[in-house]
Amino acid sequence: MGVFFVLFALLAGMALPTQFSVNSQLRTVVGSPITASTISFAIGALSLALLSLFSKGSMVRKEWLEAPAWMWTGGLLGAFYVLATTILMPRIGVAATVGYVLAGQVIISVIIDHFGLIGASVHSLSGPRLLGAFLVIAGVVIIQKF
Repeated sequence: MGVFFVLFALLAGMALPTQFSVNSQLRTVVGSPITASTISFAIGALSLALLSLFSKGSMVRKEWLEAPAWMWTGGLLGAFYVLATTILMPRIGVAATVGYVLAGQVIISVIIDHFGLIGASVHSLSGPRLLGAFLVIAGVVIIQKF
């Protein structure tokens, strides 16, 4: 795995708790977690649409409409995620929100990998991988308790 991808992943990870806090503050101004999440998604969609204009493969194609319906649920899942974190962050804090979200990500990630779900390549759940997942979840519990 290249250094660029590791740094890119770390920056993406750092963006999430920052986004939680930004959306939570926006919520206090606009008065609704749904409105704050909508604004967040709209700005993100507009940014990606502009970026897409300059990217290879940005033209709408007939093949897009042939994709199975479940492949179009990414935006819905992302909207749920943004809404959930906007609601959770002011109630349970940034560390708890990130911790529980991370625990959920680890759990579903090892399941997706193990069974090769949603087109992912299979990475069987070995002892070391299970231990790693357990340690991440244990870390979340420790952060919450202390």
